[in-house]
Amino acid sequence: MNNYDIVILGGGPGGYVAAIRAAQLGKRVALVEKDKLGGTCLHRGCIPSKTLLRSAELFDTMKRSESFGIRAADVEVDFRGVLSRKDAIVKQLETGVQFLMKKNRIDVYEGTGTIVECAERAGYNGILEVRGAMKEDGGDDPGRDAIERIGYTDLIVATGSRPRRIPGLPAHERIMTSDDALAMTELPASILIVGGGVIGVEWASMLSDFGVQVAIVEAADRLVPTEDADISRELGRLFAKRRVKSLTGAKLLAAGIADGGVTVQIERGGKTEMLSAERMLVSVGRAANVEGFGLERTGAVVERGFIAVDASMRTADPHVYAIGDVVGGLQLAHVASHEGVVAVERICGLDAHAPDAASVPKCIYGRPEIASVGLTEQAAIDGGYETKVGKFSFKAIGKALVFGESDGFVKVVADRGTGAILGVHMIGPHVTDLIGEAALAQVVQATSMDVGRMIHPHPTLSEIIGESMLSADSLALGM
Repeated sequence: MNNYDIVILGGGPGGYVAAIRAAQLGKRVALVEKDKLGGTCLHRGCIPSKTLLRSAELFDTMKRSESFGIRAADVEVDFRGVLSRKDAIVKQLETGVQFLMKKNRIDVYEGTGTIVECAERAGYNGILEVRGAMKEDGGDDPGRDAIERIGYTDLIVATGSRPRRIPGLPAHERIMTSDDALAMTELPASILIVGGGVIGVEWASMLSDFGVQVAIVEAADRLVPTEDADISRELGRLFAKRRVKSLTGAKLLAAGIADGGVTVQIERGGKTEMLSAERMLVSVGRAANVEGFGLERTGAVVERGFIAVDASMRTADPHVYAIGDVVGGLQLAHVASHEGVVAVERICGLDAHAPDAASVPKCIYGRPEIASVGLTEQAAIDGGYETKVGKFSFKAIGKALVFGESDGFVKVVADRGTGAILGVHMIGPHVTDLIGEAALAQVVQATSMDVGRMIHPHPTLSEIIGESMLSADSLALGM
C-alpha cells in the first residue's frame, strides 16, 4: 500500500490546485478522480458554457453587423461546429491539467475513491480504497476491475456538487439539468428555464442569442435575486428588449410531457398559468456530493447538506479537510481553488484562512455580463452603514460605444463617513474582466476617492470604474 502525506479526493479546480500547492511545499501527494481531471468546472460548467456563450454572442454580433458598416448575408449557426470548438477547448485545458500533475510529480489515481478506514496507525491516519478499471499491459482493453488502497496522513475532500432536481418532475430527456443541456446536439425551438439565478440567466442569454424562444420561471420577485436590486432591474429590462420572457414571483405547480414538448403550470400573482415549450431546463442550484465515499467513517460533520469546516477548511476530524462546492457558501471555481491552497498551507503549518465572502468577485457571463463584489446597497443599509452611492452609465464611455455595447452601468456603494468601498456592482460589456480592480480596492481597503483619482487609460471600458467612484463623491467628470 502506498502512503501519502496528503490525499485529495476530487480533481476539480479545488482539488488539482490543492495538489499542486502541496507538491510545491514538498509533500508526497495523491489525487483521486473518478471522472476527468478538471472536474465540473472544466467539463460540465464554467469552460464549456462560456465557450457556447462566446459563440452565441458572436452570432448575435454578426446579425447586427450592418450597424458596424459591414454586410454579412445568410449568417447561420452550425451548432455541431459550435460543439466541436467547445470540445477542443475543453480537451486543450484538460491536457494542461494533466501536464501540471506530471510536472509536479503528483500521483493520479483514476477511479472511485472510498474512505474505508480512519484510524491512527504507523505512518498514516486513514485509508482510501480506489476502485477503477485497470488497463493491462498498457493496452486499450479495460481489463479487470482493480482495487488499490492508499494511506494518508491528511485527506482533503473536494468532491464537488451536482445539479439539484425538483422532486416530482417526470424523468424525461426533455426535462434537463445544466449537465444534460451541455449534451444537446441540436438547438430546441423553445425552452422553459426554471430558475433565474446565475445558471438560468446564462443559459437564457445563450439560447436567446442562438435564436431559441426563451421563458424564465423564477420563484423570487426578481432575476438574480442575490445581486443588487438595480442590477436585477436592468437585466430584466434588457432581457425584455431581447424578447426573453421573465416570469418572476412564480411558483411551479406541475409539469408534464405532451405533444412532443413540456407543459408546466405555474402560480403567479394569485393566478395560474399554463406554459409550454419544446424543452425545460431546471437550474435551481447545486447539491453537495457528500454521499457514497465513506465520509461517515470519519469525524466530519454534515450540516444542512454541506460538510462543516472552520476557517482553515478543517472538518471536525483533525485529519480531514474539505473545500469547494461540498462545503457550500460561494460555489465558485476560484473560491474552491483558494480554499484548496488554504487547506494545504494549514496542513503544512502555515498561516492561511478561508476567503472573506465580501472580497470574492462574482461573475455572470450572459449578455449583458454581470459582476459584483462586496455588499449590495440594501445589505449595507441593513448592516447599519450610512451609505453613499455612485452610478455611471456605459452610454457615456467611448469604448463601449465603439464596441456597440453601451447598455448597463457600474454602481458603487461606499461608507458616507469614511469613503470605504462597501460594494461594487456592474452590468454591461466585459464587466467580468473589470471586477478585479474593484476586488483589489476592497482588499487594500481603498476609498472611493482613492480609486476615482487613479488615472484610467482612455479610451477603455475601465474608465467607468473611475467615473462611478467619483460619482459617489459627486465629482464624476463624464456626466
